[in-house]
Amino acid sequence: MRIVNADSRSTTTTVLGRLAVPAGILAAVAGAFAYVGAVDPNEPGHYPACPLLRYTGLYCPGCGGLRSAHAFVHGDLQTALHDNAPAVLAYLGFAVVWTVWVVRAARGRPVRVDPTPVQLWTLGALLLVFTVVRNLPFGGWLHP
Repeated sequence: MRIVNADSRSTTTTVLGRLAVPAGILAAVAGAFAYVGAVDPNEPGHYPACPLLRYTGLYCPGCGGLRSAHAFVHGDLQTALHDNAPAVLAYLGFAVVWTVWVVRAARGRPVRVDPTPVQLWTLGALLLVFTVVRNLPFGGWLHP
C-alpha cells in the first residue's frame, strides 16, 4: 500500500498549471521561428512585402525582421544583426523575459513587466533614430 500526500500532488498540478501559459507562448514562438527558418524570406513570393517600403521606398524599423529571424535560426548572427539589429535584441530580450517568467511562475511568484514611461519613450526614440538613420544616405549599412 502506498500513501500519497495530497499536498504534493496538488503542488505539482499547480506548478504545471502555472507553467502552461509560458509553455504555450514558447511553443508558438518556436513554431514561428521554425517556419521562418524553413521558408526563406530571401526567396520572393513567400511573404508579403513591407507596405511602407513598397509604396514609399523607406525602410520601417521592422524591415528585414524576417530575414534577420531566418539568419538567427541558422546561427548566422552577423547576417541577423545586419538585416535588423533591433530585432535580434528583441529576440534576446524575449528569451530573458520568458526565462524570468518561467522561474517566477514555478516558484508561485507573480510576474509583472511594468516599464516606466521614460523606458517606453526611450525605446521609441531609439527605434525612431534607427529608422531615420537607416533611411539616410550614410545609413546604407543598416539596410536589410
